[in-house]
Amino acid sequence: MRCPHCGEMDDKVLESRQNASGSSIRRRRECNSCGYRFTSYERIEDKPLMVIKRDGRREPFDLNKLGRGIRSCTEKLKVSESTIEQLLQSIEDSIMLKVGSKREIASSDIGDEALKQLKQVDLVAYVRFAAVYKAFNDLGQFIGEIQQLGEELS
Repeated sequence: MRCPHCGEMDDKVLESRQNASGSSIRRRRECNSCGYRFTSYERIEDKPLMVIKRDGRREPFDLNKLGRGIRSCTEKLKVSESTIEQLLQSIEDSIMLKVGSKREIASSDIGDEALKQLKQVDLVAYVRFAAVYKAFNDLGQFIGEIQQLGEELS
């Protein structure tokens, strides 16, 4: 690796550490020419997961976008940030298992998985998310969704 101080390509690795999730390795290096110490990171470069939208467009999966939707529907509810983070991680894990090596998933599959897992966390958040995801446009759709929830819980 090229030394950022002198530009020489001769260095040695002093220490290597894996991050907690195992997705990258941090290496402390020392240039054999000038003695400058620096850090490098090594990670797996993966093909991005692509989301197939309802209109056929494709865009990269963005966990932050899903997070904004989840945070919006849990706003002013007693759902902690750590619960939201766990929920997002669980949804992402389920999605990755579902796509396997295809690296493409329909946006409806993401929404369905989010609804399925939100139902376990908070029913009000579930109904809020469903209202946007299923594009409710009248009171009857809200009532129908809530009645269906009531039947499932009975």
